[in-house]
Amino acid sequence: MSHNKRMVNTTILLAALGYFVDIYDLILFSIVRVKSLKALGVPDTELLSQGVLLLNMQMGGMLLGGILWGMLGDKRGRLSVLLGSIFLYSIANIANGFVDSVGAYAVLRLLAGIGLAGELGAGITLVSEIMSKETRGYGTAIVATVGILGAIAAALIGDLFDWRAAYFIGGGMGVGLLLLRIKAGESLMFQKARDQKQRGGLLRIFKSASNIWKYARCILIGVPLWFVVGILITFAPEFGKALGMKEVPSAGKAVMFAYIGLAVGDLTSGFLSQIWGSRKKIAAAFMALNAVFMLMYLLARAPSLNMFYIMCLSLGFASGYWAVFVTIAAEQFGTNVRSTVATTVPNFVRGAVVPLTLSFQSLKGIYGTINGALIVAVFCVGAAFWALINMEETHGKDLDYLE
Repeated sequence: MSHNKRMVNTTILLAALGYFVDIYDLILFSIVRVKSLKALGVPDTELLSQGVLLLNMQMGGMLLGGILWGMLGDKRGRLSVLLGSIFLYSIANIANGFVDSVGAYAVLRLLAGIGLAGELGAGITLVSEIMSKETRGYGTAIVATVGILGAIAAALIGDLFDWRAAYFIGGGMGVGLLLLRIKAGESLMFQKARDQKQRGGLLRIFKSASNIWKYARCILIGVPLWFVVGILITFAPEFGKALGMKEVPSAGKAVMFAYIGLAVGDLTSGFLSQIWGSRKKIAAAFMALNAVFMLMYLLARAPSLNMFYIMCLSLGFASGYWAVFVTIAAEQFGTNVRSTVATTVPNFVRGAVVPLTLSFQSLKGIYGTINGALIVAVFCVGAAFWALINMEETHGKDLDYLE
């Protein structure tokens, strides 16, 4: 029993550190984007367009990687993903510190995105399968909470160090994590499915209409989270101006406060889901709280700078059902497709930022910044509640089954 406990604790720690590196890199690019492009000789007039190109390459890599690593996790094992993904990420980030052109920068952002895409899904899947059905919610909450702290580390390192050094540090963390993972254990549930020659893939998920709708609902309940991060927080300076603020807020500080809130929210939602014995109730409560804070954020009139950052912190906290959301997705499907689901769903949610941003930009031109954001918010929250109502409660569900 003591051996099993040590193995569980080690697995939780390694999964948490993997997600820490994942979030570190996602946020680091936003922080060093301007100074890195200027160092490469990009003129001020092209900073936005070139930054969007690099961001799209990174997010495109995460979408591709989500599919690649998810299927590999169900065919070759969860541990193979945790080793392969962090290896690719580490090499890409170390190389990123040596780039001398935007073209090379873009290729390495694509590779880093592919590498990072497997971290959260494989980690949550492995933790869910090695822990008991009564306690696994605690494990996934810890993974998500530690991971979110990577954003704070990125904000500090991105400000204190040269942008090349910041990428070297990220790559170095990946190498260190790779060495720690070499002796990690594989999921017994996966080994059982492999012995029965029951390996999954995307086709197994889409074999029936009920599975397709279940998969779509898993994605929809997470979309409000990235509406908050990808629009309300990312474009904090623009929203500050639209709200009539005398002092325009800093995007970097808005991100930092939002992610501090996310870390606290993830830990709180994960533990409450265990105490209440329900994933759905906690997700519904946080989604409702998130809707309230969205309204407060968008309907505020000339708030002070401190009040604006408090609202960012509050939005982050209410968006802190990310751990519960990914756990729900992992628990909806059988062992032979669980890694594919848990890896692709969060990356598709991240990818949803692209259509959300395009919709916001179109509506902004017609209705203005605030009203445009309100329309997108209503759609996101409404779709998420519809999806959640029709989902199965998975707290305490036995995960040892096949699709």
